[in-house]
Amino acid sequence: MTQARPALDDFIEPAVPLVRRNLQAQVRWGSRLVTIGGDAPVRVQSMTNTDTVDVIETAIQVKELAVAGSELVRITVNTPEAAVAVPHIRDQLDRMGIDVPLVGDFHYNGHRLLTEFPACAEALSKYRINPGNVGKGDKRDKQFAQMVEVAAKYDKVVRIGVNWGSLDQELLAQMMDENGKRAEPFEPQQIMYRAIITSAVESARRAEEVGLKAGQIVLSCKMSGVQDLVSVYRALAKRCDYPLHLGLTEAGMGTKGTVASTAALSLLLQEGIGDTIRVSLTPQPGEARTQEVVVALEILQALGLRSFNPSVTACPGCGRTTSTTFQELAKQIDDYLRLQMPVWRARYPGVEKMKVAVMGCIVNGPGESKHADIGISLPGTGEAPAAPVFIDGEKALTLRGERIAEEFQALVENYIEKRYGSATAQHSTAPA
Repeated sequence: MTQARPALDDFIEPAVPLVRRNLQAQVRWGSRLVTIGGDAPVRVQSMTNTDTVDVIETAIQVKELAVAGSELVRITVNTPEAAVAVPHIRDQLDRMGIDVPLVGDFHYNGHRLLTEFPACAEALSKYRINPGNVGKGDKRDKQFAQMVEVAAKYDKVVRIGVNWGSLDQELLAQMMDENGKRAEPFEPQQIMYRAIITSAVESARRAEEVGLKAGQIVLSCKMSGVQDLVSVYRALAKRCDYPLHLGLTEAGMGTKGTVASTAALSLLLQEGIGDTIRVSLTPQPGEARTQEVVVALEILQALGLRSFNPSVTACPGCGRTTSTTFQELAKQIDDYLRLQMPVWRARYPGVEKMKVAVMGCIVNGPGESKHADIGISLPGTGEAPAAPVFIDGEKALTLRGERIAEEFQALVENYIEKRYGSATAQHSTAPA
């Protein structure tokens, strides 16, 4: 006897990232404005690994990161020589037409470098201060205040960045002692979490007391463990309304670093926590520094938070797809779209949201292709040597022969021109 299908009475809520409204910081260089928090999109940040003293090498890498999609680029400022180099790096970037804001990364001696080298302080758009290493004892508050005063003077944004590996040991020891006196002490992990959050929030409060406006402050509390990071940021988001910078520190290299960063950042971003992100990948030998930017962009696009490039859907392959044709075509189309995007962003508004499908056989090929803006279902093993092409959900034509790749790419180009080129024409003819 056939059982009746159970009724689906409950509405299935589509999963979308939550929205967390908070303060907004404005990072500027010249006419370039990068907003962080509030109603701004989640921003992508990266960091150079060059010797900052090398002006040309650093400027070139900053340009590469910016062109890849980084909206803020952090550089190390650790010596007087590096501080002297900063305005020259800024000048070099301006000459190259790269207006990405620079963030100065300071540890230990930032109070001296910012006060003794005002040209450096002015050339940077944002300062990163680590409250765990600004000084010890009586010097700590004084040196922290010096850095904040410079930021207030030049109207710069400050990220108060706490890192579990360089946490203020005096604060941690004090909180451990207090915990030891409790009738039921917390686990050491709990005290570590609380110390990290306390360091960030109390430092922000002191920065406001010194003269920094709340809208000039961004906070971060970086951990190297996925669950640790999620735990700390969930608690931090409840404690303050400053914009939050996310990053899994020391994530590692290769697949491990990519997966760990994606897991941690995605969990938090889905909950509406996070206003800027950085994927801290250790580059493998010969790997471009820009890989960390590529991963960050992919995370935001996969979550539906932002669109940067047309997405290419491709099946993973199985015994039905012994040919590598669909894999090669998927990579060719994906590489081609990415290569063209710097020009297409201005020429074809909206093209970054386009969906392309390159499928390997008849099982899912037609279905996936119908759901894409334009898609192709290549023949699998034993299937007829024909590749139907679907445009806007309808079968448009069938490609055959050895030039399927070239012909499909031409169809993609034609589709982009017809669909998105009209947006440019309408924009150019609109009244001023």
